Amino acid sequence: MPTAHTLLRLLLCLALLAALPAVADAATWRVAPGESIQAAIEHAAAGDVVEVERGRYTENLLIEKPLTLRGIDRPTLSGGLSGDTIRVTSPDVTIEGLIVTDSGDSLRDQNAGIYIWPGAHRAVIRNNDLAYNLFGLWIEKANDVTVENNLIVGKREYRSSMRGNGIQLYNTTGARILGNNISFVRDAIYVDVSHDAIFRGNRLHRSRYGTHYMNSYRNLWEDNDVFLNRGGLALMEVRDQVVRNNRAWGNSDHGIMLRTIQDTVVENNVVAGNQRGFFIYDAEYNTLRGNLIVDNVVGIHLWAGSKNNEIELNDFIGNREQVRFVAARDDLWGVKEGNHWSNYIGWDRDGDGIGDVPYEANDFVDRLSWRHPMVKLLLASPAVQTLRMVSRQFPLLRAPSVVDPNPRMQPKHDDWSDWLGRYFPGTR
Repeated sequence: MPTAHTLLRLLLCLALLAALPAVADAATWRVAPGESIQAAIEHAAAGDVVEVERGRYTENLLIEKPLTLRGIDRPTLSGGLSGDTIRVTSPDVTIEGLIVTDSGDSLRDQNAGIYIWPGAHRAVIRNNDLAYNLFGLWIEKANDVTVENNLIVGKREYRSSMRGNGIQLYNTTGARILGNNISFVRDAIYVDVSHDAIFRGNRLHRSRYGTHYMNSYRNLWEDNDVFLNRGGLALMEVRDQVVRNNRAWGNSDHGIMLRTIQDTVVENNVVAGNQRGFFIYDAEYNTLRGNLIVDNVVGIHLWAGSKNNEIELNDFIGNREQVRFVAARDDLWGVKEGNHWSNYIGWDRDGDGIGDVPYEANDFVDRLSWRHPMVKLLLASPAVQTLRMVSRQFPLLRAPSVVDPNPRMQPKHDDWSDWLGRYFPGTR
């Protein structure tokens, strides 16, 4: 049974709770054409909703408190070609349903359609159109930000070097970049010193790089389409990444660049129709597994001491050069399970699906064709095939190569022919 003292304490607590003011529900402020959005933001309390009716508003907004800014029927907010169209300095701000346009043009000041200021953690930017801004969205020292289902288009008449990036992440953790469509910017997504992020379901096209990605760890890059850029995914000076189920095609240089990268898994990607499918430079202790590398000029360009990588179950189909490799010793790929090579000329007498003769990517004939490109016209001739076989028997003619001891006779990807002919305009 409770004592009299316990009952007295309980009654005092109930009396204190009754004396506290009730927590008010979040208020909604409505802005109509001709009215000021900034004035509504200043009158709103923390947690309120500011709704903006359809119309055109020319203002540079500053959001210094946690609230929701929501467009009704897609109103347009113009920054008047000056400064940031929207600057967010408070945590817990949501911006949705707006057309945000006409930021300033200063690369020095990093003018953006929406600038997420340091400390503005947990911002949510979703279902907006960001058009004709220098930078679409700049996120600096703000954690756990979500950027979802936005259309971002830059100043397409500007030279690439004069544009800003579509989404810029600097010194952040926990970002979620999901389902955005980004084009005609310098780099669609620029990531620097940003960790533990997810990039999923984005379409990145017609820019310099689909992503320019540096000094960042433990990030997931998944199910993105990266096409018709100069470079697709450029992952540089990073580790502990997962890069899977992406499609990088028709880029005028590389599809996926792995430069100064360690401890990363790159799996089940389609890399098609690029000048170089993969460009791998100074990369160690990575896994490349289950990728379709098809119809590139060079399938994989391996350079600068890239070694100790596990490369298994990939399909190399119809690349003009399957692998471009220059080194002092052989590099073994497919040691456990093998890869498929469309130009493999060996045999499988026991029918186990694995060729009986190791595949060598860079033999004497390959090097001869690099020096004299017209030789490629004769690659299918009996004379050149005989030369290839003879060079394997005489070590003096043999050069260090990528060697696959378990070449797979059939590809894993049945749909590989669907990816033929997807080139950057004017490159083929």
